[in-house]
Amino acid sequence: MYQCDKPTNLLAQLRAMPMFTEVTDDVLQWLIDISRFVCFDKGETIFEYNSVVDHMDIILKGSCLLRREQDGHSREMGIWEAPHVMGVLPFSRLKTTAAEGVALENIQVLRIHKENFVEMVNVSYELVQALVGIMTDRVRDFQNMRLMDEKLMALGKMSAGLAHELNNPASAIVRSSQELHKHLAQTPERFKSIVTMRVTTDAVDNLNQVLFDRIRSYSGASDLSLLQRESRNDDLQDWFDAHDITNGDEIIDTFIDWDWSPEHLDAVAGAVPTEALEPVLWWIEANLTTEGLVGEIQTASNRIAELIGSIKAYSHMDSQASMIAKDIHEGIRSTLTMLKFKFKEKHVKLKKEFDKDLPNVKILEGELNQIWTNLIANALDVVTPDGSGLITIRTYRRRDNVCVDVEDNGTGIPEDIQSRIFEPFFTTKGIGEGTGMGLDIVRRSLKRHGGSVSVESQPGKTCFRICLPL
Repeated sequence: MYQCDKPTNLLAQLRAMPMFTEVTDDVLQWLIDISRFVCFDKGETIFEYNSVVDHMDIILKGSCLLRREQDGHSREMGIWEAPHVMGVLPFSRLKTTAAEGVALENIQVLRIHKENFVEMVNVSYELVQALVGIMTDRVRDFQNMRLMDEKLMALGKMSAGLAHELNNPASAIVRSSQELHKHLAQTPERFKSIVTMRVTTDAVDNLNQVLFDRIRSYSGASDLSLLQRESRNDDLQDWFDAHDITNGDEIIDTFIDWDWSPEHLDAVAGAVPTEALEPVLWWIEANLTTEGLVGEIQTASNRIAELIGSIKAYSHMDSQASMIAKDIHEGIRSTLTMLKFKFKEKHVKLKKEFDKDLPNVKILEGELNQIWTNLIANALDVVTPDGSGLITIRTYRRRDNVCVDVEDNGTGIPEDIQSRIFEPFFTTKGIGEGTGMGLDIVRRSLKRHGGSVSVESQPGKTCFRICLPL
């Protein structure tokens, strides 16, 4: 900054400024007489952040870039171009600057010290009125800027949350479609083995009845416990051995997933000739697998639609979505179906302890499904993939609440960060592995439900407890 001689046309420059339309020439001349004429070169700092403000500057020529530090980064807030009034104004409570000003080009400024403001009130009411109007506009502009910042922050949170939530169903669709494509490549051979068998029309009808009765009665996920599943596996394996089914271990998991028992297989065996039994069982397994993969794609697609609906509801806060009394197990089962590939991928065991007598709870179903997805996906991330990982999902009633526990035997949450895990964007995952929005979404969604979330964690046992009021 350096002081310059005042130009001879300074009065004409002030007269041309829109803010001084109602101010007389003699008052403008008084303003010129009490002021200093200073210049700044391009790139020079006009004022620093948090510096004391004791003067008013009228930019006569040039432009000033306004910027401030935010989260360790310099952020541009706008550009002030001539003619413009900056700095402290009459009746303003401004003490220090909230940003930094840098000259984008050579700037000429008329500078008036604030000690002249008292005399200004006596000299010209119109001048003071004009400057107060500028101050009012400035306050409005900063309020609009702050409101825009808040909207952008909210949009950023929504975008991060949506990206976080869409990842699981989108991955499920991709995985299931790839599996379906691979599976359909095997269909011609199995179809060939079927059409070469001499099976009567009545046998086909009986076979279809058994197959489609099982498909219709399928609830979306097997409710068998680990022990029950092992017992069913032994029963089916014995049945396969007794009927000379080769490689039965390759299809047994599909029949267990669809809750088939030896009695159902007896019905199939009774409907077809003995020599047709093995190819028929492989054909049934192919149909069940296809049905399951299509169901997974449908479930994941519906979840994406629910997420988009949730975002719409979030962005229109004045139109509240209505809560519907639902069985919470439905959402948990669909979530487990969607994440089933992750359980298989990491060789994680699942233990379900469901209280089937629980009453329905009024919920926003899409939002509650996001909660189950976040908690189960987080548990899958922390358990070891060596086959010893176990996730337990437990439902029960406690007084006037329906509670759901999501428990894992992973490494646990360090005690020093347990109080921070529900903060927005707080994450212990690496870049690209998480946004830190999952548990914040859980907390905010439960607040809308009038529910609560708590966590107890130690190495080998971490339990997130969700409580929803009846």
